[in-house]
Amino acid sequence: MTPDDAVAVTAQLGRPPRGQWTVVRRCACGLPMVIETAPALADGTPFPTLWWLTCRSLGKSIGRLEAGGWMAACNRRLAAEPDLAAALASATQAYAARRGQLPLPTNPRRGHPGGGGTPGGRVKCLHAHTAHQLVAGDNPVGAAVLAELGWVEPAVPCV
Repeated sequence: MTPDDAVAVTAQLGRPPRGQWTVVRRCACGLPMVIETAPALADGTPFPTLWWLTCRSLGKSIGRLEAGGWMAACNRRLAAEPDLAAALASATQAYAARRGQLPLPTNPRRGHPGGGGTPGGRVKCLHAHTAHQLVAGDNPVGAAVLAELGWVEPAVPCV
C-alpha cells in the first residue's frame, strides 16, 4: 500500500477506510479496486468483510442491481439450483478459511465469517460477492453480477 492508495481509497469510499487493509486488486487505471481488511478492528470489533469493493463505478452499477431486486432473484436461484448453492457454499468456505488465516488483534470478539451473505447461504450484499469474485475468481454470485452488468473495467479513473 502506498500513500496514494490511501488517498484513492478514501476518495473512493468518501471516508477513510476502517481498520488495517491492503490493496489486493487494481483496476485497469491502476487504482485500488478491492482491498483486503483485517478480520477485526484494533479494539477487537469484528470486521466481517474480508474483501471490500472500492471502485466507485462498479459499486454504483451493483447498487442499481440491488435496488432493482436482483438479490431476491439471486436468492430464488440459489434455492432452486443446488449446484449453484453448492458452488457458493464452497466459495464461502474458502473465503472464511482465508479470513481465518489473518492475524486477530489481542482482543478479538466473535463474528460470522462474512462474505456478503448469511451462514445459511442467503445473499445480502452483491458488492461483497463481486469483490470476492474479483480477487479469488470462485464466487458464482459475483461472477453472475459481472456477467449481468457486462462489466468492462473503465479506462478513466473513478476518482
